[in-house]
Amino acid sequence: MAQKFVQVVRQDNAEVLIEKARWCSSRLCRLRGLQFRRRLLPGEALILAKEGDSIAASSIHMFFVFFPIAAVWVNGEGLVTGAQLAKPWRPYYASPAPARYVIETSPHFLERISPGDKIEFR
Repeated sequence: MAQKFVQVVRQDNAEVLIEKARWCSSRLCRLRGLQFRRRLLPGEALILAKEGDSIAASSIHMFFVFFPIAAVWVNGEGLVTGAQLAKPWRPYYASPAPARYVIETSPHFLERISPGDKIEFR
């Protein structure tokens, strides 16, 4: 099965925030996430996609992830509901509001995005 990639784009000005993010909608892909990786490549990102908006279903853990990441939660309407630095080996991170997607990428991404921003995947 071929991997799907999308761009992450700011809605208000069409700025491309992430050029190529791996779309991860299967249960196996979401389960694996970034576990057992040693690092992210420059510009690399993963989007964990669920069926609908939920706090519990969009929560993540950092077990077996050996580096910090930016975790950014986005609801089904493209609104960023939460964004924070997720540190290795922590048991639980969740959005403060229901979300459908989790963007996992380099911590520097947190300088470019904030809760309340509107984005889309192309």
